[in-house]
Amino acid sequence: MAGKRDKIMGKGNEAAGAAREAAGKITHNKDMEARGKAQQVKGKTQEALGDVKDSVKKATDALNSKD
Repeated sequence: MAGKRDKIMGKGNEAAGAAREAAGKITHNKDMEARGKAQQVKGKTQEALGDVKDSVKKATDALNSKD
């Protein structure tokens, strides 16, 4: 599907962000913790983009098959 790559990259960013956030909490490094949270948001955004791409692809395929 069109958005598969974005979804996979998003999951990776979420996982990396969670690890970075946890490391920041353990080491009491607020900057690292914040960067981890930001990376998780980036991952969720990438996944949403993948969902949108899939929806657009399905809609255009449906429209094209009606012709």
